[in-house]
Amino acid sequence: MKKLLIGLGLLSLSTAAFAQGKPQAIAITSNIQAVKEITDAKGVKKKTLVDPTTVIPGTPLVVWINYKNATASPVTGFVINNPVPAAIDFTALGENSEWGVVSVDGGKTFGPLATLKISAGERMMRAAIPQDVTHVRWTFNKPIAGNSTGRLSFYAMVK
Repeated sequence: MKKLLIGLGLLSLSTAAFAQGKPQAIAITSNIQAVKEITDAKGVKKKTLVDPTTVIPGTPLVVWINYKNATASPVTGFVINNPVPAAIDFTALGENSEWGVVSVDGGKTFGPLATLKISAGERMMRAAIPQDVTHVRWTFNKPIAGNSTGRLSFYAMVK
């Protein structure tokens, strides 16, 4: 069975937020957790999140993106673009999914998954599926308040 080490270099961001000619200070961190099923003392199966070091194909994952406005001023026009690493398949948006969008063309265009199409041969198109997703994007339509934090996520599966 093939094992895979998960790397955390999966985040890129862009911002149009500037105050008095200086970029806004948004701190971004990311981490990946594996979904593990455990059985408690009463024999009840529960799912829990663990920090993985090694995973195998089929392991479900949660990719977390944490952000913090380290200034006292609100930040506007902030965008987080997160490429989906080649070693995993996107499965669904997580927290704040109502304002997240995805790309199936390498980050050129974004939209709700249900609206995206993939080329399926000469002059043929098919509906995009979660495994086609290459990037996840969140555009902050509301200002990020000064000294505030937040968390975004998406679900994935190890290929």
